Amino acid sequence: MAEIISWFDLVAIQEIADSLIHLRLLLSHLPASYRVILSDIGGNDERAGFLYDSDKLTRLELAAEVAVPPSDRRYIRLKGVSGAFEGFDRNPYAVAFRAGALEFTAVCAHLFFGSHAYYDQERRALEAYALARWADQRHKAAGAYSQNILVLGDLNLPIRGNSSSVYRALKAKRLILPQHSTSMGSNLAGDRDYDQVAFHAGGMQEAYGGHSGVFDFDHDPFFTDAWTIGADYFNNAVKYHIADHRPLWAEFEI
Repeated sequence: MAEIISWFDLVAIQEIADSLIHLRLLLSHLPASYRVILSDIGGNDERAGFLYDSDKLTRLELAAEVAVPPSDRRYIRLKGVSGAFEGFDRNPYAVAFRAGALEFTAVCAHLFFGSHAYYDQERRALEAYALARWADQRHKAAGAYSQNILVLGDLNLPIRGNSSSVYRALKAKRLILPQHSTSMGSNLAGDRDYDQVAFHAGGMQEAYGGHSGVFDFDHDPFFTDAWTIGADYFNNAVKYHIADHRPLWAEFEI
């Protein structure tokens, strides 16, 4: 994990445990310039956070959880989606950074999953819309800390297409989800587009280099032999000890 993370300047991480023993162990294997910032626990006792190379990025003043005031929850509505938005299960975590001349607010999100039941899918879609609406409001607000909003993480998007209510919710407020330059999904089965990088037109779109994709860490170059032995061996050796999602990467020019 440390080897893969060290290839990137800013890494959004979800499902950080309440105990930080293993996160600190991971950090000890990274170059000395890497720093961590994280939230407190939310749903499922999970934290969200960022690992970043302080030689490449400067953390700015803003660090906050994204929440929707109760008075605004009535605006979180989607055509064809029933139910009421009652808040995030895990509040997305927003931190401002500067990289070169680019200042932006990065949002680490792990949207609700629950199950494949329709009511959980609708709750997930409402969370997606609430996040997209918040990002759009910050993008347009003259007094926003930064109008450059970068949304990263496990958005539990089953498929990038209008057949998905989660996809429609994210796109409803003009979030751009760039097409990946790889064809596989970010889950280990390769058939789901759970993880995404999204942003609005403006500074983030101008900086986006047009290259993003899913990094196939579990086949090549690290664990080819584990797959060769068999899926059960791979799951015991990798899936339950490293990750059950593949990292998603995107390149921005600063």
